[in-house]
Amino acid sequence: MKTHNLILFVLLALWVASVRAQKLENLPALKQHSQNEMFHRLAKAPRAPAFECEGYWVWGSSVVKGEDGKYHMFVSRFPKSLPFHPGWMVASEIVHAVSDVPEGPYKFSDAALPARGAEYWDGRSTHNPRILKHKGKYYLIYMGSTHPFADPTYDELTLSSPWCIVGRSNKRIGLAVADSPYGPWKRFDEPILKAKPGTFYSYLTSNPSPVIQEDGSVLMIFKGRAHTANGKYSNMALGVAYAPAIEGPYTVLNNGKPIFQVNGQGEAEDPFLWKDSRGYHVIFKDHVAKFTGERGGGVMAHSDDGIHWTVDKDPKAYSRTVEWEDGKVEMQGQLERPFLLFEDGKATHAFFATMDGPGGFENASKSWNMVIPLK
Repeated sequence: MKTHNLILFVLLALWVASVRAQKLENLPALKQHSQNEMFHRLAKAPRAPAFECEGYWVWGSSVVKGEDGKYHMFVSRFPKSLPFHPGWMVASEIVHAVSDVPEGPYKFSDAALPARGAEYWDGRSTHNPRILKHKGKYYLIYMGSTHPFADPTYDELTLSSPWCIVGRSNKRIGLAVADSPYGPWKRFDEPILKAKPGTFYSYLTSNPSPVIQEDGSVLMIFKGRAHTANGKYSNMALGVAYAPAIEGPYTVLNNGKPIFQVNGQGEAEDPFLWKDSRGYHVIFKDHVAKFTGERGGGVMAHSDDGIHWTVDKDPKAYSRTVEWEDGKVEMQGQLERPFLLFEDGKATHAFFATMDGPGGFENASKSWNMVIPLK
């Protein structure tokens, strides 16, 4: 009986591997026949990282073309002396890297928003950068957090440790401004979007994705979590906020209700928002595979007003499975934080945070930022 079960297990494993390989091999055909305007435009990805940093985990990025004609990336990094998750929550900093071409490689230039002390709301961690250029100035919208503790060791920092509990609950969205992508950056003393009691974002605000509109006003999708009765926090939800100018003040729209949530459209994360003549568009991470059937795949949705959203009829905008320039097709351990670079009003490149391994933050040995040109 044991031998019979072992044979069945081996056959099942081989079948799963065969199905997985078949899906990987079919990725080019899936893209070619996709009705999703983003998915079928994804070209083959350069194997070389757009940005990596020795001794550091690196994660989501945002890129802008400067007055100098160079491409300026703002990207999160945090030391590999800490576990990836939740190391980013307590020790991340936003750094600046530069390239002559959008594909990179981007070379480290300077730390744009380093740690500045526990007494500041963003004093111990800056993360989730989004860079915008408007009327001759550069604006960084980001997540910041703080905690009052001494630096943890690798083994001390766990999801249930004081560093993580306090760091997570202090996550807020902030703003910094500079005349040049090289800084210096003026950071605001208060977040531009705080948590609010009795709302879906009473616990934290994070993952900002803003657009500056024709009149200078800003529409911003963000992630929130609420306090729960058991003293913990809710599932993730996405909301939308408005400000008459980038400096604020920001008001949460939709009567303070989320636009995507676990009991509504579905749990979503890592939004990237943009606007064109047809309206508003967003791509985001399919956190629990509700929309695309792929956990961690990308979803596209559309809106006329930025509040009421319709998921694309062919929703998959990207996959964790990547087609490389060297001809290989591989599934990434993680593929998150999508960012689209626009030039002359047209999306030209898609940037992602990625890592190796079979999946799961605890199973990776390295992370980097990658780029996929758009056809």
